[in-house]
Amino acid sequence: MGQVVDTVVMLPEGKAIQGVTSLAGEVYVLRDKGRGQVEVYDVIDYRLQYCLTVPDARGFIDMTSCAHYRCVYIADPVVKCVHRLDIQGAATRWPVNDRPWGLSVNAAHNVLVTCCEVHKIKEFSSHGDLLRELTLPDDVIHLLHAIQTCNGQFIVCHGAADDAVHSVCKISNDGRAIVHSHGGRRGSGTGQYNVPVRLAVDKNEFVFVVDLINSRVKLLSPTLDYMRQVVSSDQLKWLPYRLCLDTQRRRLYVADSTSYTGRIVVFSV
Repeated sequence: MGQVVDTVVMLPEGKAIQGVTSLAGEVYVLRDKGRGQVEVYDVIDYRLQYCLTVPDARGFIDMTSCAHYRCVYIADPVVKCVHRLDIQGAATRWPVNDRPWGLSVNAAHNVLVTCCEVHKIKEFSSHGDLLRELTLPDDVIHLLHAIQTCNGQFIVCHGAADDAVHSVCKISNDGRAIVHSHGGRRGSGTGQYNVPVRLAVDKNEFVFVVDLINSRVKLLSPTLDYMRQVVSSDQLKWLPYRLCLDTQRRRLYVADSTSYTGRIVVFSV
Protein backbone atom coordinates (compact mmCIF):
# COMPACT_ATOMS: atom_id res chain seq x y z
CA MET A 1 0.00 0.00 0.00
CA GLY A 2 1.18 3.54 -0.59
CA GLN A 3 2.48 3.87 -4.15
CA VAL A 4 0.00 5.73 -6.34
CA VAL A 5 -0.09 3.92 -9.66
CA ASP A 6 -2.64 5.77 -11.73
CA THR A 7 -5.69 8.00 -11.76
CA VAL A 8 -8.67 5.68 -12.14
CA VAL A 9 -11.57 8.05 -12.72
CA MET A 10 -12.99 11.42 -11.77
CA LEU A 11 -16.50 11.66 -10.34
CA PRO A 12 -18.49 14.54 -11.83
CA GLU A 13 -18.13 18.15 -10.80
CA GLY A 14 -20.84 19.70 -8.66
CA LYS A 15 -21.25 21.70 -5.48
CA ALA A 16 -18.34 22.02 -3.03
CA ILE A 17 -17.36 18.79 -1.27
CA GLN A 18 -17.15 18.52 2.51
CA GLY A 19 -16.59 14.79 2.84
CA VAL A 20 -16.05 11.48 1.07
CA THR A 21 -16.21 7.92 2.38
CA SER A 22 -16.88 4.37 1.18
CA LEU A 23 -19.32 1.83 2.59
CA ALA A 24 -20.88 -1.44 1.43
CA GLY A 25 -19.61 -1.22 -2.15
CA GLU A 26 -20.57 2.43 -2.59
CA VAL A 27 -18.86 5.81 -2.43
CA TYR A 28 -20.58 8.55 -0.43
CA VAL A 29 -19.90 12.17 -1.40
CA LEU A 30 -21.06 15.02 0.87
CA ARG A 31 -21.83 18.29 -0.90
CA ASP A 32 -22.97 21.75 0.17
CA LYS A 33 -26.50 21.93 -1.22
CA GLY A 34 -30.09 22.20 -0.03
CA ARG A 35 -31.30 18.62 -0.52
CA GLY A 36 -29.71 15.37 -1.64
CA GLN A 37 -26.47 16.44 0.06
CA VAL A 38 -25.08 12.90 0.14
CA GLU A 39 -24.55 11.47 -3.34
CA VAL A 40 -24.06 7.69 -3.45
CA TYR A 41 -22.04 6.18 -6.31
CA ASP A 42 -21.39 2.57 -7.26
CA VAL A 43 -17.80 1.64 -6.43
CA ILE A 44 -17.30 -0.33 -9.67
CA ASP A 45 -18.34 2.07 -12.44
CA TYR A 46 -18.86 5.20 -10.30
CA ARG A 47 -22.40 5.82 -11.53
CA LEU A 48 -24.70 7.88 -9.33
CA GLN A 49 -27.15 5.49 -7.61
CA TYR A 50 -29.22 7.76 -5.38
CA CYS A 51 -29.02 10.73 -3.01
CA LEU A 52 -29.70 11.09 0.70
CA THR A 53 -30.82 14.23 2.50
CA VAL A 54 -29.54 15.11 5.96
CA PRO A 55 -32.60 16.46 7.82
CA ASP A 56 -32.27 19.69 9.81
CA ALA A 57 -28.62 20.13 8.87
CA ARG A 58 -27.18 23.62 9.11
CA GLY A 59 -23.62 23.03 7.90
CA PHE A 60 -21.09 20.33 7.05
CA ILE A 61 -17.39 19.90 7.83
CA ASP A 62 -16.60 16.16 7.54
CA MET A 63 -17.97 12.67 6.96
CA THR A 64 -16.87 9.13 7.79
CA SER A 65 -18.43 5.65 7.76
CA CYS A 66 -18.68 2.50 9.85
CA ALA A 67 -18.89 -0.92 8.14
CA HIS A 68 -19.90 -2.61 11.42
CA TYR A 69 -23.02 -0.48 11.94
CA ARG A 70 -23.48 0.17 8.19
CA CYS A 71 -23.90 3.90 8.59
CA VAL A 72 -22.23 7.22 7.83
CA TYR A 73 -21.55 10.05 10.26
CA ILE A 74 -21.59 13.73 9.30
CA ALA A 75 -20.21 16.57 11.42
CA ASP A 76 -22.35 19.71 11.66
CA PRO A 77 -20.34 22.64 13.12
CA VAL A 78 -23.31 25.01 13.19
CA VAL A 79 -25.65 22.85 15.27
CA LYS A 80 -22.58 21.32 17.04
CA CYS A 81 -23.78 17.78 16.43
CA VAL A 82 -23.09 14.59 14.51
CA HIS A 83 -25.72 13.29 12.08
CA ARG A 84 -26.00 9.50 11.67
CA LEU A 85 -27.43 8.07 8.44
CA ASP A 86 -27.84 4.34 7.90
CA ILE A 87 -27.60 2.91 4.39
CA GLN A 88 -31.40 3.00 4.04
CA GLY A 89 -31.34 6.73 4.80
CA ALA A 90 -32.80 6.67 8.33
CA ALA A 91 -31.38 9.66 10.18
CA THR A 92 -30.68 10.57 13.79
CA ARG A 93 -28.33 13.07 15.37
CA TRP A 94 -26.60 13.59 18.70
CA PRO A 95 -24.94 16.61 20.32
CA VAL A 96 -21.20 17.13 20.59
CA ASN A 97 -21.59 20.30 22.73
CA ASP A 98 -18.52 21.75 21.04
CA ARG A 99 -17.90 22.58 17.41
CA PRO A 100 -16.86 19.36 15.62
CA TRP A 101 -14.15 19.50 12.98
CA GLY A 102 -13.00 16.01 11.95
CA LEU A 103 -14.46 12.51 12.25
CA SER A 104 -13.09 8.98 12.25
CA VAL A 105 -14.14 5.53 13.49
CA ASN A 106 -11.84 3.38 15.64
CA ALA A 107 -11.43 -0.40 15.97
CA ALA A 108 -14.11 -0.50 18.67
CA HIS A 109 -16.58 1.01 16.13
CA ASN A 110 -16.80 4.23 18.14
CA VAL A 111 -16.74 7.72 16.64
CA LEU A 112 -13.80 10.05 17.30
CA VAL A 113 -14.73 13.73 17.00
CA THR A 114 -11.94 16.32 16.90
CA CYS A 115 -12.99 19.58 18.54
CA CYS A 116 -10.51 22.16 17.34
CA GLU A 117 -11.55 25.08 19.53
CA VAL A 118 -11.32 23.19 22.83
CA HIS A 119 -8.24 21.15 21.94
CA LYS A 120 -9.96 17.79 22.50
CA ILE A 121 -10.78 14.42 20.99
CA LYS A 122 -14.22 13.16 22.07
CA GLU A 123 -15.12 9.49 21.71
CA PHE A 124 -18.79 8.60 21.25
CA SER A 125 -20.68 5.36 20.78
CA SER A 126 -22.50 4.89 17.48
CA HIS A 127 -25.67 6.30 19.05
CA GLY A 128 -24.06 9.29 20.70
CA ASP A 129 -23.11 8.22 24.21
CA LEU A 130 -20.02 10.18 25.29
CA LEU A 131 -17.42 7.59 26.33
CA ARG A 132 -14.40 9.79 27.04
CA GLU A 133 -12.66 13.07 26.31
CA LEU A 134 -8.93 13.50 25.70
CA THR A 135 -7.19 16.85 26.03
CA LEU A 136 -4.04 16.84 23.88
CA PRO A 137 -0.59 18.33 24.66
CA ASP A 138 -0.25 22.10 24.38
CA ASP A 139 2.08 21.66 21.38
CA VAL A 140 -0.87 20.36 19.33
CA ILE A 141 -2.50 23.63 18.26
CA HIS A 142 -5.74 23.76 16.22
CA LEU A 143 -6.36 20.02 16.05
CA LEU A 144 -7.93 19.23 12.66
CA HIS A 145 -8.24 15.43 12.45
CA ALA A 146 -7.44 12.34 14.51
CA ILE A 147 -7.31 8.60 13.81
CA GLN A 148 -6.76 5.90 16.44
CA THR A 149 -4.40 3.06 15.55
CA CYS A 150 -5.03 -0.58 16.47
CA ASN A 151 -2.68 -0.32 19.49
CA GLY A 152 -4.64 2.63 20.88
CA GLN A 153 -2.34 5.48 19.94
CA PHE A 154 -3.61 8.48 18.00
CA ILE A 155 -2.34 10.04 14.79
CA VAL A 156 -3.36 13.69 14.61
CA CYS A 157 -2.76 16.62 12.28
CA HIS A 158 -2.80 20.23 13.42
CA GLY A 159 -2.10 23.74 12.19
CA ALA A 160 -4.61 26.33 10.97
CA ALA A 161 -3.74 28.97 8.39
CA ASP A 162 -2.27 31.52 10.83
CA ASP A 163 -0.38 29.06 13.06
CA ALA A 164 3.40 28.92 12.93
CA VAL A 165 3.60 25.13 13.41
CA HIS A 166 1.88 22.66 11.08
CA SER A 167 2.55 18.98 11.69
CA VAL A 168 1.40 15.38 12.01
CA CYS A 169 1.91 13.71 15.40
CA LYS A 170 1.53 10.28 16.95
CA ILE A 171 0.09 10.65 20.45
CA SER A 172 0.13 8.18 23.35
CA ASN A 173 -3.01 6.22 24.29
CA ASP A 174 -3.89 8.63 27.09
CA GLY A 175 -3.46 11.68 24.84
CA ARG A 176 -0.76 13.22 27.02
CA ALA A 177 2.51 12.66 25.15
CA ILE A 178 3.81 13.08 21.60
CA VAL A 179 5.52 9.84 20.52
CA HIS A 180 6.55 10.82 16.96
CA SER A 181 6.03 13.91 14.81
CA HIS A 182 6.60 15.14 11.27
CA GLY A 183 6.55 18.78 10.24
CA GLY A 184 7.30 22.03 12.01
CA ARG A 185 7.36 25.54 10.69
CA ARG A 186 4.71 26.15 8.04
CA GLY A 187 6.10 25.85 4.50
CA SER A 188 6.18 23.91 1.25
CA GLY A 189 9.31 21.77 1.68
CA THR A 190 9.34 17.98 1.89
CA GLY A 191 9.26 18.08 5.69
CA GLN A 192 6.77 20.92 5.93
CA TYR A 193 3.00 21.46 5.70
CA ASN A 194 0.62 24.29 5.04
CA VAL A 195 -2.62 23.20 6.77
CA PRO A 196 -2.42 19.38 7.09
CA VAL A 197 -6.18 19.04 7.15
CA ARG A 198 -7.06 15.31 6.94
CA LEU A 199 -5.52 11.86 7.41
CA ALA A 200 -6.01 8.27 6.29
CA VAL A 201 -4.15 5.22 7.64
CA ASP A 202 -3.73 1.87 5.90
CA LYS A 203 -3.65 -1.60 7.48
CA ASN A 204 0.12 -1.36 8.03
CA GLU A 205 -0.24 2.09 9.65
CA PHE A 206 1.27 4.05 6.77
CA VAL A 207 -0.26 7.52 6.88
CA PHE A 208 -1.71 9.57 4.01
CA VAL A 209 -1.78 13.31 4.79
CA VAL A 210 -3.75 15.98 2.94
CA ASP A 211 -1.46 19.04 2.77
CA LEU A 212 -4.20 21.48 1.80
CA ILE A 213 -2.61 24.77 0.73
CA ASN A 214 0.37 22.98 -0.86
CA SER A 215 -2.20 20.98 -2.87
CA ARG A 216 -0.72 17.52 -2.34
CA VAL A 217 -1.09 14.26 -0.44
CA LYS A 218 1.99 12.88 1.30
CA LEU A 219 2.76 9.38 2.57
CA LEU A 220 4.46 8.83 5.94
CA SER A 221 5.79 5.65 7.54
CA PRO A 222 4.25 4.26 10.76
CA THR A 223 6.87 6.25 12.69
CA LEU A 224 5.95 9.37 10.64
CA ASP A 225 9.05 9.47 8.47
CA TYR A 226 8.52 10.99 5.03
CA MET A 227 8.13 8.35 2.30
CA ARG A 228 6.93 10.11 -0.83
CA GLN A 229 4.38 12.43 -2.36
CA VAL A 230 1.50 10.34 -3.65
CA VAL A 231 -0.74 13.05 -5.13
CA SER A 232 0.68 16.26 -6.56
CA SER A 233 -0.87 19.59 -7.49
CA ASP A 234 -0.47 18.62 -11.17
CA GLN A 235 -3.03 15.84 -10.63
CA LEU A 236 -5.61 18.19 -9.11
CA LYS A 237 -7.68 21.04 -10.47
CA TRP A 238 -8.29 22.81 -7.15
CA LEU A 239 -7.34 21.84 -3.56
CA PRO A 240 -7.52 18.43 -1.81
CA TYR A 241 -9.98 19.21 0.98
CA ARG A 242 -10.81 15.64 2.05
CA LEU A 243 -9.81 12.02 1.37
CA CYS A 244 -10.86 8.44 2.00
CA LEU A 245 -8.76 5.29 1.73
CA ASP A 246 -10.53 2.08 0.68
CA THR A 247 -7.98 -0.54 1.76
CA GLN A 248 -10.00 -3.46 0.37
CA ARG A 249 -10.10 -2.13 -3.19
CA ARG A 250 -6.82 -0.18 -2.93
CA ARG A 251 -8.43 3.11 -3.89
CA LEU A 252 -7.72 6.61 -2.61
CA TYR A 253 -10.63 9.03 -3.01
CA VAL A 254 -9.53 12.68 -2.96
CA ALA A 255 -12.03 15.54 -2.79
CA ASP A 256 -10.65 18.10 -5.25
CA SER A 257 -12.67 21.20 -4.42
CA THR A 258 -13.06 24.92 -3.88
CA SER A 259 -15.54 26.71 -1.61
CA TYR A 260 -18.10 26.56 -4.44
CA THR A 261 -17.47 23.52 -6.63
CA GLY A 262 -15.71 20.16 -6.46
CA ARG A 263 -15.19 16.63 -7.75
CA ILE A 264 -13.73 13.34 -6.52
CA VAL A 265 -10.49 12.08 -8.07
CA VAL A 266 -9.90 8.35 -7.60
CA PHE A 267 -6.35 6.95 -7.45
CA SER A 268 -5.15 3.37 -7.43
CA VAL A 269 -2.71 2.70 -4.58
